[in-house]
Amino acid sequence: MSFMRLPGLIDPHVHLRDPGHTYKEDWDSGTASAIAGGYTCVLAMPNTSPPVTDPDRFESIISAAREKARCDYGVYAGGSSTNTASVSKLSKKVSGLKLYLNDTFGDLRLDGLHSINAHMAVWPDNRPLLCHAEGYMAAVVLMLAMLHRRSVHICHVSRKEEIDLIRAARERGLPVTCEVTPHHLFMTDADIDPIVRGRYVVSPRLNTQSDQNALWQGIADGVVDCIATDHAPHTLQEKDSQNPPPGFPGLETGLALMLGAVRGGRLTMDLLVELMHINPARIFRLAPQPETWIEVDMNKKWEVNASGFHSRCGWSPFEGIKLHGCVNKVSLRSKVVYSNGEVLGCVGNGRYVNQL
Repeated sequence: MSFMRLPGLIDPHVHLRDPGHTYKEDWDSGTASAIAGGYTCVLAMPNTSPPVTDPDRFESIISAAREKARCDYGVYAGGSSTNTASVSKLSKKVSGLKLYLNDTFGDLRLDGLHSINAHMAVWPDNRPLLCHAEGYMAAVVLMLAMLHRRSVHICHVSRKEEIDLIRAARERGLPVTCEVTPHHLFMTDADIDPIVRGRYVVSPRLNTQSDQNALWQGIADGVVDCIATDHAPHTLQEKDSQNPPPGFPGLETGLALMLGAVRGGRLTMDLLVELMHINPARIFRLAPQPETWIEVDMNKKWEVNASGFHSRCGWSPFEGIKLHGCVNKVSLRSKVVYSNGEVLGCVGNGRYVNQL
C-alpha cells in the first residue's frame, strides 16, 4: 500500500520572520509551508525584529500568530545580556528559552560567560532551555548544565565532536537532548557550488562527510532525539549578495528527505515518528493534538521546484533533486487542512500549543 497515516509532525525549530522581515516569511506563509510539509505544530525562534525578549514583545508576536497561523504553534523567548532577571516571568507562557552562543541571524548572541551562567541559574528546570552551541561552546553548555544540575537541549548539532560530547554527557546521567537538521543529514561541504556559494551559507555550516556519518550514527544510537528543519528563509537576492545571511528554507522538503532515508533502510518508520513527533512532544511538553494526522504517499516521485512552494522565499538548497514520498493529506483536529497539493486551512486556524 502506497498510502500511510502518521501523527502530525512537530518541528521544534523554525524561523518565521514575523515581525520585522515578513517579505521573507510570515505566520501565514510559514505555517502554510509547514502544513504542506506534514507539520501540524511548529515552535518559532525568538530572533525576530525586534526579538522576543520581554512580555510586551511576546504578546505582539502572539497577536500576529493568532491572526495568521494555519497550524498550531509555540514561541520561544530569547536570552539576552540584559534580561537574565526578567525573562523567567515568561517561563509559563513560552515554549522555552533560547540562548545563542554562536553567530547567527539577528542580535541575540551572548558573548559573556556570566550571562550564560545567569540564565542557566534562573530559568526554571522544568521548562525547556535551548542552546545554539557549536564546537567548544557545546562543551561550555554541557559543563554549566552539569553544574546547575539541569536539563538542556542542543539545537542543530552538526559535528562529530558535538555528538561525541552529548553521548558522553548522557552516559554520565546529564538530561541533555539534541536535534539535527535534514540539510546536515543530506548535504556536506562537498555539495557547495562555488559559483553560488552564498546559497550554501547556513549556521551551523555544512560540515564534512565524517561529521555527517556521526549524525546518522547518533540517530542509530539514540543520541539524537529530534529532526528539526531550522527553517530559516531568506530571499534568493539576499543569498546571492556580497553578505549572504545564514539559513535555508526546509519545511516542505524535510519529511520527504527523511522518507527517502526510510526507503533506503537508514531508519525505520517507527524511528521517524519518534524523531519527528513523539520526542519533540515529550521534550517540549506539548499536549496531544486530538484527531490530527497526516497521510503520506510513499510511492510518489517528485522534483524539488521551490517556486511552487508555499514558503515566501521561493528557493531551496535541494532545488532539482528528485525525492520519493510526499504528503497527500493533513487533518488538524478533524478538519482536513491540506489535500492533493492544496492548503485548505484558513488563516487563524492554528492554536497556541498547550504545554503539560
